[in-house]
Amino acid sequence: MLNIDNLGVVFDADAGLVRAIDGLSLAIERGETFALVGESGCGKSLTALALMRLLPDAGHITDGRIDIEGTDTLALPEAAMRRLRGGRIGMIFQEPATSLNPIMRIGAQIVEAIETHTAVRGAAARAKAIDWLGRVGIPEPARRIDDYPFRLSGGQKQRVMIAIALAAEPDFLVADEPTTALDVVIQAQILELLKDLQREQGMGLLLITHDLAVVAGMAHRVALMYAGQIVEVAPAAEFFADPKHPYARLLLESLPGFGKRGEPLAAIGGSVPPLSQMFTGCRFAPRCDRAFDRCHREVPVLASPGAEDATAVGERPREVRCWLHVPSDGGGPQGESLPDRTTPATSPVAASVSPLAWSASGSPTPLRAESSPEPSPLLDVQSLSVRFPIRAGLLQRVTSHSVAVADVSLTLARGQTLALVGESGCGKTTLGKAIVQLLRGQAVIEGRALLDGQDLFSLNGEALRLARRSVQMIFQDPYASLNPRMRVYEVLEEGLLTLRPELDADARRQRLESLIERVGLRADALQRHPHEFSGGQRQRLAIARALAVEPRLIVCDEPTSALDVSVQAQILNLLLELQRELGLSYLFITHHLGVVEYIADHVAVMQRGRIVESAATGALLADPREPYTRDLLAAVPRLV
Repeated sequence: MLNIDNLGVVFDADAGLVRAIDGLSLAIERGETFALVGESGCGKSLTALALMRLLPDAGHITDGRIDIEGTDTLALPEAAMRRLRGGRIGMIFQEPATSLNPIMRIGAQIVEAIETHTAVRGAAARAKAIDWLGRVGIPEPARRIDDYPFRLSGGQKQRVMIAIALAAEPDFLVADEPTTALDVVIQAQILELLKDLQREQGMGLLLITHDLAVVAGMAHRVALMYAGQIVEVAPAAEFFADPKHPYARLLLESLPGFGKRGEPLAAIGGSVPPLSQMFTGCRFAPRCDRAFDRCHREVPVLASPGAEDATAVGERPREVRCWLHVPSDGGGPQGESLPDRTTPATSPVAASVSPLAWSASGSPTPLRAESSPEPSPLLDVQSLSVRFPIRAGLLQRVTSHSVAVADVSLTLARGQTLALVGESGCGKTTLGKAIVQLLRGQAVIEGRALLDGQDLFSLNGEALRLARRSVQMIFQDPYASLNPRMRVYEVLEEGLLTLRPELDADARRQRLESLIERVGLRADALQRHPHEFSGGQRQRLAIARALAVEPRLIVCDEPTSALDVSVQAQILNLLLELQRELGLSYLFITHHLGVVEYIADHVAVMQRGRIVESAATGALLADPREPYTRDLLAAVPRLV
């Protein structure tokens, strides 16, 4: 169905010509799911944008050919490409908050896709849009179809994006992080919907994701990308059972999960190299734990070890771009294989994202004892309720209220982490924003939020400003929360100027240079704008901004949802290190239960604005009492 041959994409940048994609080739059959994985900044999303011919003005396709069932899309005029794009080829974009039109109702945006690419019109198109909203899990779709995007949670925006992409029933779908903002229950529902469409229509699927457990459950084949090149291609089962490239092995070992609590995750040191340089060796060599002299001298090719055996049984051969798997002429190992990773102690699959160990009967087994004494509470939320006004009529008078948070009480101890989990739209982010005092004037708030005994809702003026030094927030959508007109240095400095006025210019500069490196970015990132970074890199900038003023409590709203597993490991290690050093407390909002098991001391499960279950992490994951909690755990994707 799809053939990409020797694709090259370059960008004009201040640092020179950036070779963002270099010699990329792949083929996807009808009905096949092909997963493209790798770190942020490796070129995965750019591959999707090049395929759709949606590159920014600074980007140019310099080489290669892109065929959709024999049609060379690079040769099509834009009018013909516009008919192809959205009709035969659908796309789910990575950041729904910036992909949805903020001044159009969500129903109008879905109807637009239906009427543009199908023969359905008018009331029938609206009925089809309502049907698709229901199929992607939007509650009360007939009522919500007339909502604007700002009335939806991050996960609900993502579901609307999926509905727009699927409503025209395309032959081929490019899904760029389609389940990133979704809780595990809705994620399972969406993935099952995609599988059904593939069976019914033979839809091809290019799945771009950093969730390797989703890849294991969905993909037929996997391509691992690094620094603009594909470094390994393999059937999904073989990729997870026996990763060949050292980068693949290290990625799998970076996954949080059972057995890793209390230990630093195996994060990959360094970062993706700048692509404006000319490479004289393997691009991964500076970060590789298996590199030898030849890796630094010669550029490896994409080779096919065992190609004859695969061809003999009618399978596509595995491909690996690594000198460990290419015969050597004396410069290094010949026929050397990677260490055996199949034993339970070292297997990356054994150390998977699964937060639970499962017994032979299918029941979760206890994780660990929770016997440490409770520290004194830093945050005490008492009977907190949040209601948003519903306006109607020409004068937009308030006719009723929508309850987002209902009578929630919770406590967070000093130096500990409370994870807040639940499906998107259940009120998790609203609760976090209310605690950080970001909903004043927008909602009716009742109850109290005590920080060291001081009620945050009673503060105003200078007292509130001082309190903001102690409470910060990492937002779910990093791109929408970073000012696009400001350089990163100005974005990070803004909080210091407002909340740490005692610091002079030199002190601010030193703090920000140190902080940007601690979150895994180079110092030159401070002089760039947010749009110059990948989604995962922008999330690191958001984390740096929250840490800049040295708060005591950080509300982390999906802080790792946009991150690949290696950067996720770096960030989790950083958050735990800062917690130990500074005694920070985290209210950790997430739908990734593997992260919950690794980082959280306690877990609160939220459903429809209420806390339905709360307990120590080990106790709750091993023995959930509420049916809803059991459903959440059952929906967690696992590598094994």
